[in-house]
Amino acid sequence: MHVTAIIAAGGRGARFGGPQPKQLSLLGGRPILQHSVGAFLNHPGISDVIVALPDDLAAQPPDYVRTSAKPLQIVAGGARRQDSVARAFARIAANCELVIIHDAARPLVSADLIRRTIDAASASGAAIAAIRATDTVKRAGADRIVTATLPRDEIFLAQTPQAFRVQVLRDALAIADDATDEAALAERAGHHVSVVEGDPRNLKVTTADDLELAERLLSDRHDAMPALRVGNGYDLHRLVAGRPLILGGVTIPFEKGLQGHSDADAVCHAVTDAILSAAGAGDIGRHFPDTDPAWKDADSIELLRRAAGIVSAEGYAVVNIDVTVIAQRPKLSPHADAMQASLSGALGIAARRISVKGKTNEGADSMGAGESIAVHAVALLWRPQ
Repeated sequence: MHVTAIIAAGGRGARFGGPQPKQLSLLGGRPILQHSVGAFLNHPGISDVIVALPDDLAAQPPDYVRTSAKPLQIVAGGARRQDSVARAFARIAANCELVIIHDAARPLVSADLIRRTIDAASASGAAIAAIRATDTVKRAGADRIVTATLPRDEIFLAQTPQAFRVQVLRDALAIADDATDEAALAERAGHHVSVVEGDPRNLKVTTADDLELAERLLSDRHDAMPALRVGNGYDLHRLVAGRPLILGGVTIPFEKGLQGHSDADAVCHAVTDAILSAAGAGDIGRHFPDTDPAWKDADSIELLRRAAGIVSAEGYAVVNIDVTVIAQRPKLSPHADAMQASLSGALGIAARRISVKGKTNEGADSMGAGESIAVHAVALLWRPQ
């Protein structure tokens, strides 16, 4: 199913105050917007992402919403939230089946909540994340006199994400009334909206106090995760005639090249898997599947650069990379420095933090027979606290 995520970030957060839009305020050393966009870019159930930004930001968007392994579009937001969403909705792909909308001001949304909201909307047509009221709820008039006590077991406090089948959202956005969320418009359009159990930690950052609370929640989440993470990557390709031999982004003179869907750069593929696995962000097959024609003959250095962006969105930085290439021939040591420099540019770290070395397989197996090349890679990542 093709699912498009719309990140509503078109406002400036007047109640938050400060010289810059609220969504650019730092949370755990990264902008709130980066947390929110990254949650959807890295989710396996999301096909593409559209971000609605204020006009000035849309004209010069931050780097973390420019580079992505998934298709990502930027649109200028409107005067109202629903105007921003409508502008983003106008850009969805023709084959989109479901749209999930999320407020950029909720940077701590979990992958599980995203998945459950998508599943519920797929089944019912529309679904929202919401938390059940735990306090007694009173209705009062303008004079602050209580007029009713509402049954709290029927009261839910709406959050985002909110997900809709495309036609349901189209009907909702056709209504010109003001509304605080798209679910209200869907209700007015006559659609049923189901409720998914929300997450109290999925708070909306509206004031500076909210940001302090989000910092504590994020710190609690990070305390449960080690600051240092190690990942392993492995790749093997057959050597065939009629293909260039590309390793670590460097074309190496040889009579054969590696067979594969992309340029078959086994070094880049192994390093990509190593950094993604260290960050807990899946693997190369999830982000760049060989069933997708978009990656046919793709430049694997570019795939590695995109993977580095995914890792950065998860809050990790690459410390060092160790690569072992197993090949009977050609001799790789003359090309090691060039490969290290190429990998350095893709990962954004110094070449001295990357080691590339070649080994033979002493005549054993397909590598030793000169029929294939295999690569092992180890990555060390750290999360700044």
